Amino acid sequence: MSQAFFPREESEFEEEVVKIYRCATVVKGGRRFSFAALVVVGDRNGRVGIGYGKAPEVPSAVDKARKIAHKSMIRVRLQGGTLPHRTWGRFGASKVIMLPASEGTGVIAGGSVRPVLELAGVKDVLTKSYGSNSPKNLVRAAFAALNGLYDREAIARIRGVAVAGQA
Repeated sequence: MSQAFFPREESEFEEEVVKIYRCATVVKGGRRFSFAALVVVGDRNGRVGIGYGKAPEVPSAVDKARKIAHKSMIRVRLQGGTLPHRTWGRFGASKVIMLPASEGTGVIAGGSVRPVLELAGVKDVLTKSYGSNSPKNLVRAAFAALNGLYDREAIARIRGVAVAGQA
């Protein structure tokens, strides 16, 4: 089905294709290719999702990944334009550490982690990745790190104490 006949509806979310993977299987007549897409979607205002879709053609793989990313959407707790505290995420052999940064620092992150942070709405952050530099693992590790963020009120609620300055 062609995209010309079925235009996509405009949504408030932006999408970025992080990587397209090509896979070949050898059959009697030669090689048969299939494609996979790693996509990040977000509204640059605290909501972000990641998706990985596979299909025989690139556009359908990207579309499938976009739909999966919308389903995996999470809300990220931000403090201004940065993170409320230091966090880290791990997936497979990849580990990503994220540190809050002062205003004007910008997003200091590698090519695979950057779209996750930018589409989540983070404006100032320092990151460092360790281990495998596979884009699939780095994106999922960054997503896990953002999913592990808490704001002051949530930590106070978990610990059962009052935040300083509150009664």
